[in-house]
Amino acid sequence: MYSCRKRRKTYRALCYILALGICLLFTAGLQSSLSGADNRTGQQEKEEDGPERKRARREPEEQNERTKEAGVSNPDIRVLLLSTGYQNEAHPEVSVSSASGLQITCAGKTEEWPAGKMWTIRPDDRRLKDGVIRLQAKDGGDLTLGSIERGCGQPSYGGTLELLATAEGIVVINELPVETYLCRVVPSEMPASYELEALKAQAVCARSYAYRQMESYGYPEYQAHVNDSTDYQVYGNSAAQESSTRAVEETAGQTLCYRGEIVTAYYYSTSCGHTTSLEAWGTAPNGQNQYLQSVHVGDGKEDYEKDLPWYRWEAKIPIRVLSDLAGLNLRQDLGMLTDVEVTRRGPGDVALAVTFTGEKGSAVVETENKIRRAFGGSGYEITRQDGTSAASGSLLPSAFFTVEKNGDTFVVRGGGYGHGIGMSQNGANEMAKKGKSCQEILQLFYQGTEIVSN
Repeated sequence: MYSCRKRRKTYRALCYILALGICLLFTAGLQSSLSGADNRTGQQEKEEDGPERKRARREPEEQNERTKEAGVSNPDIRVLLLSTGYQNEAHPEVSVSSASGLQITCAGKTEEWPAGKMWTIRPDDRRLKDGVIRLQAKDGGDLTLGSIERGCGQPSYGGTLELLATAEGIVVINELPVETYLCRVVPSEMPASYELEALKAQAVCARSYAYRQMESYGYPEYQAHVNDSTDYQVYGNSAAQESSTRAVEETAGQTLCYRGEIVTAYYYSTSCGHTTSLEAWGTAPNGQNQYLQSVHVGDGKEDYEKDLPWYRWEAKIPIRVLSDLAGLNLRQDLGMLTDVEVTRRGPGDVALAVTFTGEKGSAVVETENKIRRAFGGSGYEITRQDGTSAASGSLLPSAFFTVEKNGDTFVVRGGGYGHGIGMSQNGANEMAKKGKSCQEILQLFYQGTEIVSN
């Protein structure tokens, strides 16, 4: 693991180097160019070309230079890019372009591709038989992957794209500096319109999570640490934005540590006013996970998220619908349900065990995710506290709920959205609105931790 203690020993030396670097920049007359970099527009990459978009394409390289000048460690992370809809590891074909042109390297040979023109390769291409194909933009800028779709349209990536042939198709690995990676993680995981201190908290969480994942390969066969989906943390679904990039830059190299080690900083959308612990996932408390405790997400007088739509919700599920869903999700024919009861609760009042009783038998479901999945499927609606409704999905919004039978309906009343462990992103934003700092936000949700700069 990365040691926070070692970082503290080098912190003073890094500060000296940073100060010296700033002085050199000033005397060289570069202050105006740095100021200009702070005036980026943060346009979406799917917008039309223009001077601001060309500057945005240079942004990863500029950001890496600033990171180097600050003496911040910036190791490469390798990300497996999934197909459209995050369905598959392999792609039927891959199309790539760059505004400055491509450099294509394979088997020791390099060819160039014109600026703005899409280069397409299919699994039967002879070059893939010769080994790995590596693609880079000529100026070190972004590469646009035209063969997949994300929330921002055709996504763009910094660093290098590596193409490997498999029996299923072409696997695409994006290798890039972790600080550049975070510039497309933070806006994909938290709206860029959120308060800066909340975005900074998200950046520290995302960096901490990335460093933990970089300790080993999630895909050893490809030497990739993570993929770009919710399996790890979402990357590249939203384009880099000015506010989220600023949050990454202002926290460059900062990770969250507990007892000398970087933590796995879990986060989710909205709390019900309390968080829970890893007991919700069946993990017993121990000396290394005590930073994930149940805490009150409020100021002592009221909950921070009390006015948000998902703070409270209700679902009225017809007995026949829930009986069908339970039989499908539990893979057990219980017949028509006669009772559903929360039989065990954990920290923060989260449901840890739910008993489904039917005419043909009963079943006990344990742990947060399995409980939420037992209620999952189509056929009913969930009404948020502001009166708006959402169709039911594969998971119940959270495991913070009660359930009672009312005639031919089971009424489920709950609060929050997500697993409830670690940081509530909306809670963080509400705290930032009230003037709380990044450090105050993180120290509420991750008890006993400290922010350490590498």
